[in-house]
This record gives sequence, structure tokens and C-alpha cells, in this order.
Amino acid sequence: NRAIKMLEAQINRELPPLKLERAKFSVQVAKLDEPRWGERGWDDVVFAVATNPGAAPGPIQEIASGGELARFMLALTLVLSRGQPAETLIFDEVDSGIGGATATAVGERLQRLSEDMQLLVITHSPQVAALADHHWRVTKELFRNNAYTTVSALNRQDRREEIARMLAGAIVTNEARAAADKLLSGNQ
Repeated sequence: NRAIKMLEAQINRELPPLKLERAKFSVQVAKLDEPRWGERGWDDVVFAVATNPGAAPGPIQEIASGGELARFMLALTLVLSRGQPAETLIFDEVDSGIGGATATAVGERLQRLSEDMQLLVITHSPQVAALADHHWRVTKELFRNNAYTTVSALNRQDRREEIARMLAGAIVTNEARAAADKLLSGNQ
């Protein structure tokens, strides 16, 4: 099917920038027996991946690690969102299970996607957060057995402190602030 081949090609082009240069994505379609036809159609469709050279492709949910799965889903979203009427996409920890250069690569792909639409990205990754145009901190507190969530917009200085906290943990050091400045310098 031509549409499947186009989807596979577009997804596979998105994988190298997401640090999945050796991975291969494919769509496997099998016709179901007539008694199994239903509201979801008569085809069994499986998104399959091979994450290592020479490995046989298998169902994405069985083959991909958590971090790989997040990046495959980002590639799918990047491809499927092209030409769609969506104005806003929400990513909840799309960078889960990754760090370092891979987190930066994911942040760069998110930044590219944000050129065409609004993104709301929930992240614990300082590399991803530093690439955003705006930054909010979400905190949850318990008061009299009730949980309260607060969302606060961060100014430039607060943003630096938050990224330094993401890097350092509970005690923010001058080294963490310097590292935060370095991350932010690429997006100022």
C-alpha cells in the first residue's frame, strides 16, 4: 500500500535526529478472518520496529524501551501532525527515560514542531526545558488531606533557577547555575 510506504519512509527519516539512527520502523498489515471483522475493520495493523541492526522487527510495545518508545511516538506525532488542523499538541514526558545528547535531540525536534503549532511539554529534562520559549513550574502541595496544584509562570531569572534545580536536585549550586546558563544560552 502506497500510504503505508510513505508513512514508513517519513517516520524512518525522523529517527536519526532522535538518536535512533539504527532503528527501522515498519507497518505490518494482516487481513483478519471474516469472523474477526468488527468495528475496527478487517485488518490487523501492527507498528513494528527493529532497534538494532540485523534484529527482526517486532511489535513496538514489545521491542522498544521506554525511552525508545517515547522517541518513536514523537516521530509518529511529527509525521502525523503535518497538514493537520491541530493548533496545540500536549506531550507528557515524551523525553521519559532519556538524558544528555538524546534529550537535547528530542528538545530540538519539539522546538522544530513548535514552529508550526503550539506545544505544551511536560518535562523533567533540563535539556528539553531550556529549549522552550516559555517556562512554567508545576508544584503540588498537600493541605489538610487535599492536594493543590499550582502553576507559576517563570521569568528569566526564575527559569534559570528552575533549570539549575532540575540539574542539581534539592541544593542548587553555582555550578548548576552555570550549567543552566549554558543550556539557556542556546535559546536566548
